[in-house]
Amino acid sequence: MPLNTIGKLLGTTEELKALSARTRRLRELQTLYVRSAPRELASSSRVKSYRAGTLVISADNAAVAAKLKQLAPRVLVSIREIESEVTAIRIEVQVSGGHPEARSKSPKSGLPPEAIKKFEELAASVANEDLKSALGRLVRHHRKARPR
Repeated sequence: MPLNTIGKLLGTTEELKALSARTRRLRELQTLYVRSAPRELASSSRVKSYRAGTLVISADNAAVAAKLKQLAPRVLVSIREIESEVTAIRIEVQVSGGHPEARSKSPKSGLPPEAIKKFEELAASVANEDLKSALGRLVRHHRKARPR
């Protein structure tokens, strides 16, 4: 079977051609946005979509969105110097966006040994088999996570 490049595969159907063109357009607009917006704000936001002259920017948090809304007229003027089709900028907050390394994970603490023991006692005393089974799994899971 011959090897195909991704570019050739994206040109095989009309749907993939349209998707490829839209992706290329968004990438171009993202590059233009990064050049036009202040660096610290551009690193915490990205082009989400473009439709009917409106560039939609997704901000990582409300503070970035608020600052971008203040600067949107200036950013729009800068973008329009190169891309006259862009007539408006809309800012949205999308908290789940952003860089995974920037988000901190809180360390998970396991159940204390006394709680594990109480769950084990509870499992032994209940009559309902489903509940007994669930409590048993909970105890086994936490015993595995916390060696004695």
